[in-house]
Amino acid sequence: MDSSIEKRVAELKAKIKSFPDFPKEGILFWDIFSAISDGHTCKLLQGLLVDVIKEKFPDVEAIVGVESRGFLFSFSLSAELGVGCLPVRKKGKLPGEVISHKYELEYGSDILEVQKNAIRPGLKCLIIDDLMATGGSIKAATTLLKKCGADVVGCLVVIELMSLNGRKNNPDVSVHSLITYD
Repeated sequence: MDSSIEKRVAELKAKIKSFPDFPKEGILFWDIFSAISDGHTCKLLQGLLVDVIKEKFPDVEAIVGVESRGFLFSFSLSAELGVGCLPVRKKGKLPGEVISHKYELEYGSDILEVQKNAIRPGLKCLIIDDLMATGGSIKAATTLLKKCGADVVGCLVVIELMSLNGRKNNPDVSVHSLITYD
């Protein structure tokens, strides 16, 4: 990472707060909302994400936001880059024909869905989310997109919790994170 990006990442990291025992005991929750509560930090984060996408994923054709915090980034990034914006949502939230995938979280399980007709074969998709822990939602989103014929070019997260091995659980996708915690 160049020094300009490193300096901006350090500024962003200083604003992220953690909350112990949320959403349940034993979980340390890293809160992106604490960092984006002011306009300066919102612009800082948006600029960082755009710069990373242009450098690491220049051929992307659609930004895929994973429910729910991935939605914070997917539309604004898609609009700025002039590419499509696609949601991956929890079960029962999307109309039309959907494809589902059940996956495990560090504190339970869930089901994600994507609208089958929203993705054309070969569409170059970049998955975005605020945080990668065990990597279950990233893996589920990747599985869904590939079932629809998409080409998953990578995954971009703001925060990665290294001790939960999310990257190892996603060996078939290029993962880039702005901030890592052990």
